[in-house]
Amino acid sequence: MSVLYLSAAVALLLTIVVGLGHVFRQPGRADSLLAALLFGSTGVALVLVLGKALGLARALDIALVFALLAAVLGVAFVLRGWPDDDSKEDRKP
Repeated sequence: MSVLYLSAAVALLLTIVVGLGHVFRQPGRADSLLAALLFGSTGVALVLVLGKALGLARALDIALVFALLAAVLGVAFVLRGWPDDDSKEDRKP
């Protein structure tokens, strides 16, 4: 059963790598926000899956901390990093 969990962890790591590649190809504020939220939620899932696979009892606590940090990161990015007029960024020449 742990092989199933470890393969799910590898799949989650691959989604993080693909998301990071997308951020580097298309740098934009909205893309960065979505990537940060993707990394946060995928990180939580990755910790939970690895905790189950390796039998770590504290994985749930670590996942909860990651979830809180991801939520705070999303709110902080919107409050501090979002431009007042984003219509200029979305236009393509």
